[in-house]
Amino acid sequence: MTTLFKIVFEGSPLPGVDLQTAKANLAQLFRSDLEAVEKLFTGHKVALKRNLSHDTAQKYLDALHKAGVQARLEEETPLELSLEEVEPLPEPAYSPYAPPQSDIAPTIAVYGPLKVMTIQGRIGRVRYLGWSMALLLCACLAALVCVTLLTLSKPLGIGAGAIAVAAFMTINVQIGVQRLHDAGWTGWMWLLNLVPFVGSIFPLVVMAVPGNPGTNQYGPPAPPNSTAVKVLAWLWVVFLVLMFFAGITGGLSSVAQHSAAL
Repeated sequence: MTTLFKIVFEGSPLPGVDLQTAKANLAQLFRSDLEAVEKLFTGHKVALKRNLSHDTAQKYLDALHKAGVQARLEEETPLELSLEEVEPLPEPAYSPYAPPQSDIAPTIAVYGPLKVMTIQGRIGRVRYLGWSMALLLCACLAALVCVTLLTLSKPLGIGAGAIAVAAFMTINVQIGVQRLHDAGWTGWMWLLNLVPFVGSIFPLVVMAVPGNPGTNQYGPPAPPNSTAVKVLAWLWVVFLVLMFFAGITGGLSSVAQHSAAL
């Protein structure tokens, strides 16, 4: 009698794998949406696949591990033979813990890990804008702290300011290089930001150029954007609108002062 297996999942990613990355990979693996897959990450024991031969089950298990999902094989309980008449089972009711119905795709696009403090990996346009806005907000907060320290002690304020500027530049380069990698470009192209005239246009190119849809020489694409990333990216629109109106207000004020002087 052939032994059959099932694949058991209890809602945990593999050690060292980000939870959001594991969710995105599993959604891609089952060709499902992220909302449906998130219902599997509740700690409840779920059988993702049943009645599989050992070779087939191992194939699915390897795909799940590649996606960063902690799963295991368990033997199916053997069925007992009976001569009694049986009635067909009713259709099971919907359960939020039920696995997706799609088969595992034979080939999957695994997403890369998200790390800010590195020049490895890739990030897309929206995440680049979101991370840049987060960096700008942190820089504003650091500037307030440095000004406060400067009023207390000039050497302390200057030292804190130097550290803040160095940290800002380092992180700015790192996320910029990751954005270039997403487009399939070398990170050395970031140095174009330092070239006169070119440096005023190149950041717009970096924000606009689309990334490679699949894996390129710098790794797989980043996971889907979270809500927080999208909100931070939209803050750039608010920021630019405020800057635009501030410029108009300042210009009108200058014209009024010049007219009054005449």
